[in-house]
Amino acid sequence: MFYEMEIAGLKRQLPLCPVNDSLYIAGFVMFDDVEITVKTAEELLKQAPEFDIIVTAESKGIPLAYEMARQSGKDYLVLRKGSKLYMTNVIETEVDSITTDHIQTLCLGESDAEQLKGRRVLIVDDVISTGESLKSMETLVNQVEGNIVGKMAVLAEGDSAERDDIVFLEKLPLFNPDGTIKED
Repeated sequence: MFYEMEIAGLKRQLPLCPVNDSLYIAGFVMFDDVEITVKTAEELLKQAPEFDIIVTAESKGIPLAYEMARQSGKDYLVLRKGSKLYMTNVIETEVDSITTDHIQTLCLGESDAEQLKGRRVLIVDDVISTGESLKSMETLVNQVEGNIVGKMAVLAEGDSAERDDIVFLEKLPLFNPDGTIKED
């Protein structure tokens, strides 16, 4: 089963994936889709506030953050899912994402923290669903005294589309196991 939608003027068929026995979500993956990455970055930048640096979480938001940074001439930073050998004085928080079957950790090291301190930070991601990943990114940026000026995503899924604190290109519905759109 697929859900066809238009994103930034491009049609895509998204496979429906089970979360549990009564809930399916449409899988939107930017990896390997250069055309959608370039076009969605362009469209989001048209709506972006003034910013100094883009932040995303590892891993599905990386192509978007990279392309937005490339088009805007600004830097970007990836919050990692685990501490790396090169990181010192690591700061971390937990995240419980709908698309992952276990609790994850997001972290950044001292040199990353210095890049964010006092700067205007734009948080971006491919899809905002429950908002848990977004909340974890906000926590880390706030801990290192970054100034969050905006939160953006290509798609807002389910109730996230009702939030007024994020900018997104399209609403992504939730689905029943038979492929029909869940009614609120």
